[in-house]
Amino acid sequence: MEHQHTTSPRKMNVKAFIFLLSTSTLALARISPRDSALLPFSFAPLPLGSVKANGWLQAELEMEANGLAGHMHDFLPDITDGNWVGGSTSYSGLNEGIPYWFNGLVPLAYTVDDERLKEQVHQVAQYITTHQLGDGWIGPESDSNSRTFWARYPLILGLMNLVDANSTWEEPVVDTLGHFVDYMLNRLQNNYTDYWYHEGSELQPVDFTWGRVRYPDMIISLQWLYENHPAGKEQELLDTMNFLYNGSIDWNDWYVEGVYPAHNLSGVPIDANTSPIFPFEHGVNVGQGLKSFGVVRRLTHNASLIETAKNAVNWTFTYHGSASGTVLADEILEGLDPWSGSETCTAVETMYSLSYLYQALGDAYYADRAELLTYNAMFAQITADWWGHQYMAQPNQPFCEELSASPFWNVNAVGQTFGLQPNYPCCQVNHPQGLPKFVMASYATTSDGNGLVHALLGPTQVSTSLSSGNVQVSCNTAYPFGDTLSYGIQSDGDFDFYVRVPSWYDPSSSSISINSGPSTVLSPDSQSGLHKLSISAGQTTVTMKLGSAIWTETRPYDTIAVHRGTLVYALEINSTVSTTPPHQWNNLNAQVTFPVPDQCKDFFFANDTAWNFAIDPSTMTFHSSLDANGDLSTPYAPGASPLWIEVQACLIPWGMHLDSVPGIPSMGSSRSCLGSTQTVRLVPYGSAKTRIGDIPTISL
Repeated sequence: MEHQHTTSPRKMNVKAFIFLLSTSTLALARISPRDSALLPFSFAPLPLGSVKANGWLQAELEMEANGLAGHMHDFLPDITDGNWVGGSTSYSGLNEGIPYWFNGLVPLAYTVDDERLKEQVHQVAQYITTHQLGDGWIGPESDSNSRTFWARYPLILGLMNLVDANSTWEEPVVDTLGHFVDYMLNRLQNNYTDYWYHEGSELQPVDFTWGRVRYPDMIISLQWLYENHPAGKEQELLDTMNFLYNGSIDWNDWYVEGVYPAHNLSGVPIDANTSPIFPFEHGVNVGQGLKSFGVVRRLTHNASLIETAKNAVNWTFTYHGSASGTVLADEILEGLDPWSGSETCTAVETMYSLSYLYQALGDAYYADRAELLTYNAMFAQITADWWGHQYMAQPNQPFCEELSASPFWNVNAVGQTFGLQPNYPCCQVNHPQGLPKFVMASYATTSDGNGLVHALLGPTQVSTSLSSGNVQVSCNTAYPFGDTLSYGIQSDGDFDFYVRVPSWYDPSSSSISINSGPSTVLSPDSQSGLHKLSISAGQTTVTMKLGSAIWTETRPYDTIAVHRGTLVYALEINSTVSTTPPHQWNNLNAQVTFPVPDQCKDFFFANDTAWNFAIDPSTMTFHSSLDANGDLSTPYAPGASPLWIEVQACLIPWGMHLDSVPGIPSMGSSRSCLGSTQTVRLVPYGSAKTRIGDIPTISL
């Protein structure tokens, strides 16, 4: 969400960050141009189209393609009449609607191989590459006083993936980007014009913070050009990267002990227009910014960024993270309160950052977190048919209705309902990137050119070339709902195959075998989490079994989160769903004024049962109805999960926050049963749209 706010500033120990919004010509020299190449990835990403999904994951992608994501181009004015394609519509003066949509639709179209979606992105790419302005600018802002670089970042990420997936687009896209890089470098050299705020701009100072704090996304595209399509502009590309970083709002200044807010920020006000720390506290910025250390390290060769990256991710989730793997920021960092929210935008951007960090730095911690977020928080924020999404999701969310008071910092009273545009439209157009980019990142190659890595586990397949020849791998699995991964491999030559073993695996009940041979124990590398297999030319089968057990995570107010494998389990609250026609994002009392498909509705979930339970974790028992073949259809649909946990529970005193949503449960001696003990069911978090995720405990 990128718009202006007016509240009082927070008071924090943040050093002298006032320079962040300055327009003076500062002598910033964090880095200098280098003659050496960019540092290589630990595990090199594969081009879009190399990886496809299988099984239940393919079914989810197809539903996404047939849902809101795949139909916005048909009816949504921000896309059909978007000012990027000659129309007059944009929900924001930042003109980010089509760029966000394009960044997600390109990987979705080519991952599911959907010709209808490909035609959508081709139409937009054709218009943009044939309507570049004479000075090199890309976009609808013909007036140079209304320009800021930000919205170009997601658009160019989409163009990058389009070229990788379809070489037909190489010439027009690379030519267009070459002219834009010329423009960008010229403006950056001219006192950071279009990057910093200057007097006379038609935009506000806060409008320039988005581009300065989200600089990693632009540098990723420039690094891609440098390595794949430099067109003789190697030094110019390096210079542009340097300028972007030197003039940035630098995440390296935020993740410092004594500066980073390692405490609850709930209720502490901040002014988005004047506070120099607002860009760091904005949840979507955080999600995008986590990758910055991997991106910048490739450019600067600064080894200290490895530790900073680990601190950044660890501190973010320790002090402002949900058990389901996302960042609690509604829309600014809040702490760990279970009524705090997290944007869908934050979820999908954080997924991308975590998968990128694993590729760049090779630390299994990031891959574990990418899976945790994807298989829990992300699916929880999308309806089973992919037509509705939340703007804001809560760990404890027993109902999704119009609230009497919003518990969030700058979100309306229906922000945690599901629909077309529950609040600001950014999540509407940005959510499509999450799942296809996760699938894209599920495989990578090793630096020696003859190793293939299954980095993010799930039912996927890959076709690529290694130094020994062509390789095809197909993984059939119900993971994360099943614990067995079966691989079919066809290779022209011998190669090394690496499978990532999640940190939660139980060594005593886990194993791996080749060609139905004897099972052996898993021996993952302590850093990367990878187990190495030497694969011979021809056909090979591999079977990996991952043992897991229930474990709990301590959460605030004497509550816990329940985990098994990579899935989080929440107390399922039965609900009744009602629908209405979609409302306008900025007027809850008015319906949208444009025609929408019949499937496009606002969804409200009213709880049918009590939600104020405490559980006795010593009584938890795991259950599975998964058949021997591990067949799944839509495991995140209501009531469809093949896994659940039963546990003894009772109702407890539990008050409301703002008389609106569940607050702090009774604690200490006040936590006692209000009635008899009963058995309740915990289900995978992603399938529980109405739930208690941070669950109070009691001894029964």
